[in-house]
Amino acid sequence: MERSQWLAYGELAWTDTVVSSPEDAREETEYFCELIRSNSRVEVKTLLHLGCGAGFNDFTFKREFVVTGVDVSEGMLEIARKLNPEVRYIQGDMRNLSLNETFDAVAIPDSIGYMTTEEDLQRAISTANRHLRPGGVLLIVALVGEEFMENNFAYAGSEGDLQVTIFEKNQRSWSDPAIYEAVLVYLIRRKDELEVICDLHRQGLFPSTVWLSLLEDLGLELRQKWMEDSYDDFLIGGGRYRLRAFLCRKPL
Repeated sequence: MERSQWLAYGELAWTDTVVSSPEDAREETEYFCELIRSNSRVEVKTLLHLGCGAGFNDFTFKREFVVTGVDVSEGMLEIARKLNPEVRYIQGDMRNLSLNETFDAVAIPDSIGYMTTEEDLQRAISTANRHLRPGGVLLIVALVGEEFMENNFAYAGSEGDLQVTIFEKNQRSWSDPAIYEAVLVYLIRRKDELEVICDLHRQGLFPSTVWLSLLEDLGLELRQKWMEDSYDDFLIGGGRYRLRAFLCRKPL
Protein backbone atom coordinates (compact mmCIF):
# COMPACT_ATOMS: atom_id res chain seq x y z
CA MET A 1 0.00 0.00 0.00
CA GLU A 2 1.34 3.42 -0.90
CA ARG A 3 1.58 5.91 1.91
CA SER A 4 -0.68 8.37 0.06
CA GLN A 5 -3.54 5.86 0.46
CA TRP A 6 -3.38 5.94 4.24
CA LEU A 7 -5.98 8.14 5.89
CA ALA A 8 -3.47 9.63 8.34
CA TYR A 9 -1.60 11.21 5.43
CA GLY A 10 -4.61 12.09 3.31
CA GLU A 11 -8.07 13.02 4.50
CA LEU A 12 -7.03 12.85 8.18
CA ALA A 13 -3.76 14.78 7.81
CA TRP A 14 -5.41 17.81 9.41
CA THR A 15 -5.67 15.98 12.74
CA ASP A 16 -1.92 16.39 13.23
CA THR A 17 -2.45 20.10 13.83
CA VAL A 18 -5.08 19.38 16.50
CA VAL A 19 -3.26 16.75 18.58
CA SER A 20 0.23 18.28 18.26
CA SER A 21 2.10 21.41 17.26
CA PRO A 22 5.52 22.45 15.94
CA GLU A 23 6.43 23.51 19.46
CA ASP A 24 5.99 19.90 20.62
CA ALA A 25 8.78 18.89 18.23
CA ARG A 26 11.09 21.81 19.02
CA GLU A 27 13.32 20.27 21.70
CA GLU A 28 13.90 17.04 19.80
CA THR A 29 14.55 18.89 16.53
CA GLU A 30 17.07 21.16 18.25
CA TYR A 31 18.85 17.98 19.36
CA PHE A 32 18.89 16.77 15.74
CA CYS A 33 20.42 20.09 14.69
CA GLU A 34 23.13 19.68 17.33
CA LEU A 35 23.91 16.13 16.18
CA ILE A 36 24.13 17.22 12.54
CA ARG A 37 26.44 20.16 13.22
CA SER A 38 28.72 18.32 15.65
CA ASN A 39 29.25 15.39 13.28
CA SER A 40 29.71 17.27 10.00
CA ARG A 41 33.08 18.09 8.47
CA VAL A 42 31.58 20.92 6.43
CA GLU A 43 29.66 24.02 7.46
CA VAL A 44 25.99 23.00 7.39
CA LYS A 45 23.90 25.57 5.54
CA THR A 46 21.49 23.41 3.52
CA LEU A 47 19.34 20.49 4.67
CA LEU A 48 17.27 17.98 2.73
CA HIS A 49 14.46 16.56 4.88
CA LEU A 50 13.09 13.31 3.45
CA GLY A 51 9.65 12.27 4.69
CA CYS A 52 8.98 15.73 6.10
CA GLY A 53 5.28 15.16 6.81
CA ALA A 54 3.40 18.22 8.06
CA GLY A 55 6.60 20.22 8.54
CA PHE A 56 6.71 20.27 12.34
CA ASN A 57 10.45 19.47 12.42
CA ASP A 58 11.03 22.03 9.66
CA PHE A 59 9.56 24.75 11.87
CA THR A 60 12.76 24.41 13.92
CA PHE A 61 15.11 23.19 11.17
CA LYS A 62 14.50 26.38 9.17
CA ARG A 63 15.95 28.49 11.97
CA GLU A 64 19.29 26.73 11.47
CA PHE A 65 19.36 25.71 7.80
CA VAL A 66 17.95 26.42 4.36
CA VAL A 67 15.49 23.51 4.18
CA THR A 68 14.11 21.48 1.29
CA GLY A 69 11.34 19.13 2.40
CA VAL A 70 10.15 16.06 0.47
CA ASP A 71 7.13 13.91 1.18
CA VAL A 72 5.00 11.50 -0.84
CA SER A 73 1.75 12.85 0.70
CA GLU A 74 0.32 16.00 -0.83
CA GLY A 75 -2.07 16.24 2.14
CA MET A 76 0.86 16.59 4.52
CA LEU A 77 2.72 18.98 2.22
CA GLU A 78 -0.32 21.26 2.09
CA ILE A 79 -0.07 21.70 5.86
CA ALA A 80 3.71 22.07 5.75
CA ARG A 81 3.58 24.83 3.12
CA LYS A 82 1.16 26.87 5.22
CA LEU A 83 3.27 26.40 8.33
CA ASN A 84 6.62 27.06 6.66
CA PRO A 85 6.07 29.25 3.57
CA GLU A 86 9.80 29.96 3.31
CA VAL A 87 10.68 26.26 2.94
CA ARG A 88 10.80 24.63 -0.50
CA TYR A 89 8.54 21.56 -0.52
CA ILE A 90 8.52 18.88 -3.20
CA GLN A 91 6.22 15.90 -3.57
CA GLY A 92 8.33 12.79 -4.10
CA ASP A 93 9.22 9.29 -2.97
CA MET A 94 12.49 8.85 -1.09
CA ARG A 95 13.06 5.54 -2.86
CA ASN A 96 13.54 7.15 -6.28
CA LEU A 97 13.94 10.90 -5.75
CA SER A 98 16.45 12.72 -7.96
CA LEU A 99 16.86 16.48 -7.46
CA ASN A 100 20.21 16.82 -9.28
CA GLU A 101 21.72 18.75 -6.37
CA THR A 102 23.52 18.02 -3.12
CA PHE A 103 23.00 19.26 0.43
CA ASP A 104 25.26 19.77 3.44
CA ALA A 105 23.02 17.45 5.46
CA VAL A 106 20.16 15.02 4.86
CA ALA A 107 17.68 14.05 7.57
CA ILE A 108 15.13 11.24 7.81
CA PRO A 109 14.04 11.66 11.43
CA ASP A 110 10.58 10.14 11.32
CA SER A 111 9.51 8.22 8.22
CA ILE A 112 12.11 5.58 7.37
CA GLY A 113 9.86 2.95 8.97
CA TYR A 114 7.63 3.06 5.91
CA MET A 115 10.33 1.16 4.05
CA THR A 116 8.99 -2.37 4.53
CA THR A 117 11.54 -4.37 2.53
CA GLU A 118 15.34 -4.37 2.58
CA GLU A 119 15.28 -3.33 -1.07
CA ASP A 120 13.17 -0.26 -0.29
CA LEU A 121 15.37 0.58 2.70
CA GLN A 122 18.50 0.32 0.53
CA ARG A 123 16.94 2.54 -2.13
CA ALA A 124 15.96 5.21 0.41
CA ILE A 125 19.43 5.28 1.98
CA SER A 126 21.04 5.41 -1.46
CA THR A 127 18.82 8.36 -2.38
CA ALA A 128 19.94 10.19 0.73
CA ASN A 129 23.58 9.41 0.03
CA ARG A 130 23.34 10.66 -3.58
CA HIS A 131 22.01 13.99 -2.34
CA LEU A 132 24.63 14.37 0.40
CA ARG A 133 27.70 16.55 -0.04
CA PRO A 134 31.08 14.93 0.84
CA GLY A 135 31.86 15.69 4.47
CA GLY A 136 28.19 16.15 5.27
CA VAL A 137 25.96 14.12 7.58
CA LEU A 138 22.96 11.88 7.00
CA LEU A 139 20.76 11.59 10.11
CA ILE A 140 18.35 8.66 10.27
CA VAL A 141 16.16 7.94 13.30
CA ALA A 142 14.74 4.42 13.31
CA LEU A 143 13.08 1.74 15.38
CA VAL A 144 15.49 -1.21 15.20
CA GLY A 145 14.21 -4.77 15.24
CA GLU A 146 15.84 -6.10 18.42
CA GLU A 147 14.75 -3.00 20.39
CA PHE A 148 11.07 -3.19 19.42
CA MET A 149 8.44 -3.47 22.13
CA GLU A 150 4.68 -3.74 21.62
CA ASN A 151 3.22 -0.52 22.99
CA ASN A 152 0.03 1.51 23.15
CA PHE A 153 -0.09 5.29 22.68
CA ALA A 154 -2.68 8.05 22.98
CA TYR A 155 -2.71 11.54 21.46
CA ALA A 156 -5.40 14.14 22.06
CA GLY A 157 -6.24 17.75 21.36
CA SER A 158 -9.13 20.13 20.78
CA GLU A 159 -10.08 23.29 18.90
CA GLY A 160 -13.35 24.88 19.99
CA ASP A 161 -16.13 22.28 19.62
CA LEU A 162 -13.78 19.85 17.89
CA GLN A 163 -12.06 17.11 19.90
CA VAL A 164 -9.65 14.56 18.45
CA THR A 165 -8.28 11.52 20.28
CA ILE A 166 -6.03 8.98 18.56
CA PHE A 167 -5.20 5.59 20.05
CA GLU A 168 -2.30 3.67 18.51
CA LYS A 169 -1.34 0.04 19.06
CA ASN A 170 1.99 -1.28 17.77
CA GLN A 171 2.28 -5.04 17.33
CA ARG A 172 4.77 -7.23 15.49
CA SER A 173 3.20 -8.99 12.51
CA TRP A 174 2.36 -12.66 13.09
CA SER A 175 3.21 -13.54 9.49
CA ASP A 176 6.39 -11.49 9.01
CA PRO A 177 8.80 -10.70 11.89
CA ALA A 178 10.37 -7.93 9.77
CA ILE A 179 7.10 -5.97 9.91
CA TYR A 180 5.12 -4.36 12.68
CA GLU A 181 1.60 -3.04 12.43
CA ALA A 182 0.57 0.32 13.83
CA VAL A 183 -3.21 0.44 14.17
CA LEU A 184 -4.58 3.95 14.67
CA VAL A 185 -8.13 4.50 15.94
CA TYR A 186 -9.41 8.06 15.56
CA LEU A 187 -12.19 9.43 17.75
CA ILE A 188 -13.36 12.69 16.18
CA ARG A 189 -16.09 14.52 18.07
CA ARG A 190 -17.82 17.61 16.70
CA LYS A 191 -20.24 18.76 19.41
CA ASP A 192 -22.55 15.74 19.89
CA GLU A 193 -21.44 13.87 16.77
CA LEU A 194 -18.76 11.19 17.14
CA GLU A 195 -16.90 9.63 14.22
CA VAL A 196 -14.68 6.56 14.70
CA ILE A 197 -12.10 5.74 12.02
CA CYS A 198 -9.46 2.99 11.89
CA ASP A 199 -6.21 3.22 9.91
CA LEU A 200 -3.60 0.45 9.55
CA HIS A 201 0.08 1.17 8.86
CA ARG A 202 2.63 -1.58 8.14
CA GLN A 203 6.22 -0.60 8.90
CA GLY A 204 9.62 -2.21 8.48
CA LEU A 205 11.45 -3.64 11.47
CA PHE A 206 15.04 -4.46 10.50
CA PRO A 207 17.78 -5.73 12.83
CA SER A 208 20.88 -3.64 13.44
CA THR A 209 22.94 -6.02 11.27
CA VAL A 210 20.88 -5.00 8.23
CA TRP A 211 21.22 -1.31 9.04
CA LEU A 212 24.97 -1.52 9.56
CA SER A 213 25.49 -3.54 6.39
CA LEU A 214 23.54 -1.11 4.19
CA LEU A 215 25.23 1.97 5.63
CA GLU A 216 28.74 0.52 5.53
CA ASP A 217 28.24 -0.68 1.94
CA LEU A 218 27.93 2.99 0.96
CA GLY A 219 31.23 3.79 2.68
CA LEU A 220 29.59 6.06 5.26
CA GLU A 221 31.37 6.76 8.56
CA LEU A 222 28.90 5.73 11.25
CA ARG A 223 28.12 6.80 14.80
CA GLN A 224 25.03 5.81 16.79
CA LYS A 225 23.00 7.47 19.53
CA TRP A 226 20.08 6.01 21.47
CA MET A 227 16.93 8.00 22.19
CA GLU A 228 14.94 6.63 25.11
CA ASP A 229 12.16 9.11 25.87
CA SER A 230 10.80 10.53 22.61
CA TYR A 231 7.28 9.17 23.15
CA ASP A 232 7.12 8.90 26.94
CA ASP A 233 4.32 11.48 27.15
CA PHE A 234 2.10 9.35 24.91
CA LEU A 235 2.75 5.81 26.19
CA ILE A 236 -0.21 4.13 27.88
CA GLY A 237 0.52 1.87 30.84
CA GLY A 238 4.29 2.14 30.84
CA GLY A 239 6.49 0.41 28.31
CA ARG A 240 9.50 1.67 26.42
CA TYR A 241 9.95 3.14 22.95
CA ARG A 242 13.65 3.19 22.11
CA LEU A 243 14.78 4.83 18.88
CA ARG A 244 18.26 4.71 17.39
CA ALA A 245 19.85 7.67 15.63
CA PHE A 246 22.29 6.74 12.89
CA LEU A 247 24.77 9.55 12.17
CA CYS A 248 26.36 8.82 8.83
CA ARG A 249 29.17 11.05 7.60
CA LYS A 250 30.13 10.98 3.95
CA PRO A 251 33.93 10.88 3.49
CA LEU A 252 35.58 13.92 1.96
